[in-house]
Amino acid sequence: MSRFRGTGVALVTPFNTDKSVDYPSLTTLINHCIDGGVEFLVSLGTTGESVTLNAQEKQAVIKHTKECIKGRVPLVVGMGGNNTEALITEIKAQNFEGIDAILSVSPYYSKPTQAGIYGHFAAIAQACPVDIILYNVPGRTSSNMTSKTTVQLAKDFENIVAVKEASGDLEQCMEIVANKPNGFNVLSGDDLLAMPQMCVGMDGIISVIANAYPKAFSDMVRYGLNGENENARNLHYKLMPMIQWLFADGNPGGVKCVLHKLDICNNELRLPLVKVNDDVKAALYETADALN
Repeated sequence: MSRFRGTGVALVTPFNTDKSVDYPSLTTLINHCIDGGVEFLVSLGTTGESVTLNAQEKQAVIKHTKECIKGRVPLVVGMGGNNTEALITEIKAQNFEGIDAILSVSPYYSKPTQAGIYGHFAAIAQACPVDIILYNVPGRTSSNMTSKTTVQLAKDFENIVAVKEASGDLEQCMEIVANKPNGFNVLSGDDLLAMPQMCVGMDGIISVIANAYPKAFSDMVRYGLNGENENARNLHYKLMPMIQWLFADGNPGGVKCVLHKLDICNNELRLPLVKVNDDVKAALYETADALN
């Protein structure tokens, strides 16, 4: 499998009770995921609460993550924004030693046209010295990157190597799969949809649940990619209740609640995110008990 095929994990950023970054728990989490058989790790994404980390904390998290991985799996770092020039400046200042790719979200809030989205990523591609995974998540950005724009970017820039498609639009995903150049990977951004999306030719996922259940989820993805649909389907339905509850009261609140139960990290988030409510917590704990 290529570097960005299979299961990537959108790592949470563990916090201490005083809200500082909990580096020992980050080590535990990274080893838990790699030991569980995932193919690559993604640091400082949405699930990592990157928008609440300052520049020094981000660099410290990257440094610690690289030291923990020790080259065992590829590392992807989230680097995106809606100010193209500022993002280019950030990219040019970054030390990319030990970083295999960036995950770059389509510009949010500004609601650019498709021409604007293309221009943004074209500029990023020309400035970035490593591979780029596009990230389309219209539920957060309020702007959809169409299949036509994604495919054009994939054809025009060799270092744009994959897309994380979190539109939830299966038709749009199939259009990318049908028209993409060879070697360009189409990754799911929705844990619950990963199995059916692989059936139409997608190449894996960047996952949230794999923080907590890396072996079961990455096994499911590998079964799907190998065409072992019955085995994939069995694991899919086994994990489905947990996936549904993980997102019932916000992400990463759900997965941090479960990670706390599994003794991997504290159930701590930074505002404006808060812990899941008591009813969801009880359901998550009950579901986790049923999985063990």
